[in-house]
Amino acid sequence: MAAAKKKKTARGRKQDRARVAGGQNYEVGYESKKTGRSASAVKKAVKKVGNSRKRVEKRLAR
Repeated sequence: MAAAKKKKTARGRKQDRARVAGGQNYEVGYESKKTGRSASAVKKAVKKVGNSRKRVEKRLAR
């Protein structure tokens, strides 16, 4: 049998945009600049609610 041909999708890229990598300085810096909060506040939010960008932004908006 022939191997199934894999589709190329952008799914992985969309999933990457939906996450905040708490250990990556450029990610933390971007999020802190975007929300106007400090980098340590962003790291605390990531630790508290996980790495979902929506949840982190919601937490920082308080």
